[in-house]
Amino acid sequence: MEIDRYDPGMPSWIDLGSPDPQGAADFYGALFGWDAPEGPPENGGYRVAMVGDRPVAGIGPAQNPGPPVWTTYVNVENADATAEKITAAGGQVILPPMDVLDVGRMGVFTDSVGAFFSVWQPGTHPGAMLVNEPGTWSWSELLTTDLEASKAFYAAVFGWGADTHAGAGPMGAYTEWQVGGRSVGGMMLKPPMLPAEVPPHWAVYFAVADADAAAARVAELGGSVMMPPMDIEPGRFAVVADPTGAVFNVIALKGEIGA
Repeated sequence: MEIDRYDPGMPSWIDLGSPDPQGAADFYGALFGWDAPEGPPENGGYRVAMVGDRPVAGIGPAQNPGPPVWTTYVNVENADATAEKITAAGGQVILPPMDVLDVGRMGVFTDSVGAFFSVWQPGTHPGAMLVNEPGTWSWSELLTTDLEASKAFYAAVFGWGADTHAGAGPMGAYTEWQVGGRSVGGMMLKPPMLPAEVPPHWAVYFAVADADAAAARVAELGGSVMMPPMDIEPGRFAVVADPTGAVFNVIALKGEIGA
């Protein structure tokens, strides 16, 4: 599905801070068919991954110690005003809003439970312009240790509604974040199989045609399969990691991808 603009409050972009941007570009290029050439020097080595003529994700040098992570950005009208809402709601400013050339204005924050996320005030770059098709971003999901605190925080900052479905089994209830009645992301309690030292975080999903084949390909390319493919209500998914340890999900959605 092609997208040319995002409404305020909608997740709009994802990027990876990697200790090996060239290796990451090679890995995701082989896995998803991305073309992610090195950007100009003024971009600090940041790469914009393309599928055809559409930007789908970013890859840049790791800026902080610790394991590499995928970051989700939420579209906003005013990054500075949003930063004030974040601190008022109990979040923290990690990187104050700053201009990124003429492409937009961004900031990095943690929510009231400690999960990192970013905001994006678009300039010339609206965000991911192709989604929900094989090899592109399809969903972001908050894994939190406090559902009610997270609901209160994101409602205060972005005006998100929370549609929670009761669930059976170890995963428990699942919440869909909503903007104007449209589901734009998810939330669940951090699964018990994750180590205690793994903090609350935003996970990203990439659509694939075949989850089993994608997981096998990850292993072939030097990555690892953290959780083998399994069926869930939206489709079949697996939790995997790239060769540097950045964790992400692949999912083969039920029905026609992008429908």
